[in-house]
Amino acid sequence: MTSPGEASVAYIGLGSNLGDRKRNLKEAIKEIESSEATNLVSVSCLYLTKPVEVKEPQNDFLNAVIKIRTTLKPEPLLHFLKEIEKRFGRAVDSHLKPRNLDLDILLYDDLILQTEALTIPHPRLTFREFVLAPLLDIEPELQNPVDGEFLNSYYEKLKGQEKASLFEDENWWRG
Repeated sequence: MTSPGEASVAYIGLGSNLGDRKRNLKEAIKEIESSEATNLVSVSCLYLTKPVEVKEPQNDFLNAVIKIRTTLKPEPLLHFLKEIEKRFGRAVDSHLKPRNLDLDILLYDDLILQTEALTIPHPRLTFREFVLAPLLDIEPELQNPVDGEFLNSYYEKLKGQEKASLFEDENWWRG
């Protein structure tokens, strides 16, 4: 568990479209929460979404977003999340393929970062209804650090395009 004074705020997108999708997401949250380097602040509602930009037919995704406080810097946080994905059986080459678990750093404080391994804010953040809907559940006044635009303005433009529908309320992950 982190102490608030030394921690950064990060928003993590979670998705699953294989196996027991809801359980995969719940277990991933438990793993993130159990780390001494992270503190779970809030969890969004759970959304059901059709796969986007896929190469083969796939099951629908369950998507959510969590807000954490973490003492991990961005690249170590990415490594931590990738290790969790591996434990859930995610293959390294699973981009746009079905997966048990997908964890993405969406935002990290107000940081703008581009390295070979990581881009923050997430490069498709403002183009994904299934990311913006749960993100705005937990932080309705968030702004894009790149342009200062409120994220809800991006969401209003996308609303209904990807059919991200509410699946369960914010208590879905408890128990």
